[in-house]
Amino acid sequence: MKRILAAATLALTLAGCDAAALSGGGDDDTALDIPEVADGDISAATMMDVTRELSTDEYEGRMPGTKGGEMTVEYLKKRFEEAGLKPGNNGSWTQDVPLIEITGSDFEPLTISGGKGEPMAFDYGKDWVGVSYRDTPKTDLADSELVFVGYGINAPEKGWNDYEGIDMKGKTAVILVNDADFGAEDLEGPFNGKAMTYYGRWTYKYEEAARQGAAAALIIHETEPASYGWNVVESSWSGPQAYPQRGEDAPMPTEMNGWIQNSVAEKIFKSAGKDLGKLKEAARKEGFKAVPLGVEASTSFDNATRKYMSQNVIGILPGTKRPDEYVLYTAHWDHLGRCTPADDGDDICNGAVDNATGTAALVALAEANAKAGAADRSMVFLAVTAEEQGLLGSAYYASNPVFPLDQTVGGVNMDAFLIAGPSKDVTVVGPGKSQLDKFLDAALKADGRVATPNPAPEAGYYYRSDHFSFAKQGVPMLYIDGGEDLVEGGRDAGEAVSKDYRDNRYHGPKDEFDENWDWSGVMADLQLYYRLGRMMAMSTSWPNWVDGDEFRGIRDESCAATNKGC
Repeated sequence: MKRILAAATLALTLAGCDAAALSGGGDDDTALDIPEVADGDISAATMMDVTRELSTDEYEGRMPGTKGGEMTVEYLKKRFEEAGLKPGNNGSWTQDVPLIEITGSDFEPLTISGGKGEPMAFDYGKDWVGVSYRDTPKTDLADSELVFVGYGINAPEKGWNDYEGIDMKGKTAVILVNDADFGAEDLEGPFNGKAMTYYGRWTYKYEEAARQGAAAALIIHETEPASYGWNVVESSWSGPQAYPQRGEDAPMPTEMNGWIQNSVAEKIFKSAGKDLGKLKEAARKEGFKAVPLGVEASTSFDNATRKYMSQNVIGILPGTKRPDEYVLYTAHWDHLGRCTPADDGDDICNGAVDNATGTAALVALAEANAKAGAADRSMVFLAVTAEEQGLLGSAYYASNPVFPLDQTVGGVNMDAFLIAGPSKDVTVVGPGKSQLDKFLDAALKADGRVATPNPAPEAGYYYRSDHFSFAKQGVPMLYIDGGEDLVEGGRDAGEAVSKDYRDNRYHGPKDEFDENWDWSGVMADLQLYYRLGRMMAMSTSWPNWVDGDEFRGIRDESCAATNKGC
């Protein structure tokens, strides 16, 4: 539930946001087949029972690779079967997700040599952080030349390549956070103006640096364009880091990925005889060329590794007319396990809201769709693992799909339901990206509700939950949060509920089940999700990304290569 975390530093200001994008769009929206769907028979008792069960202390916070994680998988298999689903993976309820945990230790300072004056040394944690994605006992970055590559973007469809003309082999890419349109007042610009694109996310920047052959990548941290402070970077990038185990033919990652404080970057650039401020401005303009800094970076640290297996849980309601076309519902079943104790000594992060509620929604929606009878297309209910460790379960499925992605119509992701009572709206994260917005428009109209635009498009929330793993592979996905314009109390009341949760319970031991919760707002949201999935499953259309979206080319290429599906 990444939007709530970043919302702690962001006011709910609708002016200037991407409201205009809410109409969705595509090459021919009028040709979309969007059938009417009756209300579903969705059980509030199921929502309460599953949420209550998964958030008991017995599950110890549902950390993958623990007894609590194993218990969660077994419980979901039982509930999916009772809901009327069939095993989704060739007769099995699960898909194995091989994970590796790498813990760095004994960090040497990050030293910079070759510039004006004496070599500089920067302390781990305070000045920089770094991790390795490689299963190796020691990371040793030695005398790697620093190259400033602007925003580190290679976007052929936009005619933009920050790496053009530079050989990065053995070198360290120094990269700005966010993308070149950051700071825009509207949605105009090569990178959608103030609405961050995938090219602005750190995940993309590290992946592209690796594709370019870089030995390491260092992102310059600034709080506003990152949408979080250095404290978040330091805590997130220290301690154990989990990743999917790499296959034999998987692309090789960099030796090290990390972050440096902006003040550290200023000192490095000054030592190199460069003006960081002027280079930042240059990097925002088309035609920017990478700048070798003439200085070298060195550091080293040890790595301890642990390999283990977790599981995605997959159920399917086979379609009656087009069973080889698939609609997805996704939610992550995992949470943080044991964590920093509360004042009363409680150290179990139960994750009742995040994301026992979303997991319960999978079961409740499976029941409702089974009661309504199978749809024309198959409906897949996918509970993924290791979201809290970096969207790992969804990324693994998207890279190793049980059902072909070019036969997957689209889907809806559910990442935590705040218990706030009924609202007049829903918050749409990443509106205007695909023709699924038209399905959402129809579903909202049927429910008598409205869409509120994402209040902070520059923060890139669309790229921070499990739907993103599928979007990266070209599958259109919707990500919708509960509304904040509450029937009782309006926006002030809605923001108060969000603030109370993120300040007092989010990712902490007090995210616990409460028997006194008012589920009416959640049940209204579930009707919307039911209607959306059912509309897609009864439709004959294949909604696409809008023209110019960063995922459109991936989907078009996928569709062009298939004889069935999209």
